[in-house]
Amino acid sequence: MTIMPIVVTGATGQLGRLTVEALLRRGIPAADIVATGRDIAGIKDLADRGITVRRADFADTDGLAEAFAGAERLLLISASVPVGERVANHRRVIDAAASAGVSLVAYTSTTHADTATTVIGATHGETEAYLRDRGIPSVLLRNGWYLENYTSQLPQILQNGAVVGAAGEGRISAASRADYAEAAAVVLTAEGHTGAVYELGGDESFTLTELAAAISAAAGKQVTYADLPVADFAQVLAAAGLPAELAEVLADADRGMNRGEMYTDSGDLRRLIGRPPVTLAEALAAALHH
Repeated sequence: MTIMPIVVTGATGQLGRLTVEALLRRGIPAADIVATGRDIAGIKDLADRGITVRRADFADTDGLAEAFAGAERLLLISASVPVGERVANHRRVIDAAASAGVSLVAYTSTTHADTATTVIGATHGETEAYLRDRGIPSVLLRNGWYLENYTSQLPQILQNGAVVGAAGEGRISAASRADYAEAAAVVLTAEGHTGAVYELGGDESFTLTELAAAISAAAGKQVTYADLPVADFAQVLAAAGLPAELAEVLADADRGMNRGEMYTDSGDLRRLIGRPPVTLAEALAAALHH
């Protein structure tokens, strides 16, 4: 049976591009991959490698239908647009996938999306419910936090001597974008994943206190964890230049972490990719010696 072509939405973003690379590594011919995004100038290099590149704006229903034409499987990478628009955008993608006759939609959700109390979690939960209601065969990739969310902050963390957050002693099961992308490529190319719900995260969870200790050990500089009330953390993020809405969403994500909403011990990621996921220590070492 053929499972081509495979459409990847958000291929202009980091997770989407990594998934395209993972599909190629798994032996999927470039001709059987459709990479889509809103601004496709950024993925011209994929077209140069023989991948079909199509523009897909989640707000443009007609454009989505054209972008998904002939698709067999589709990866819906959750939109990074303002949170208030996410669910409507996701519904348009799911409707277009249904119209295109797609046989499987894989959706990048978040850990415990069905019970998450966070603003982000709610958008994922609503999207999952819509997928179920539409009756499209699907697989839910409930991605945990990205290790890159912390390694990308290393210069500021080391400068300040502090990890700042509002997660208390909540445990976080983070993994690398590349490992989440690998898992997506696996479910898109193999049989037997339809209907599955995967809780994805690293094998080793950590608190932000433990993150600070791990950074101290890796960088040889004392770093501590400063735990703030959620509202104060949002103000710190806004003062650092983040848009107010994003600052509130990220502070709210830490509130969810404090409640254990970003923790999983399922082992699903390790089983899907067939090896242990990249650890915090490995990610820190790579980022510091970059």
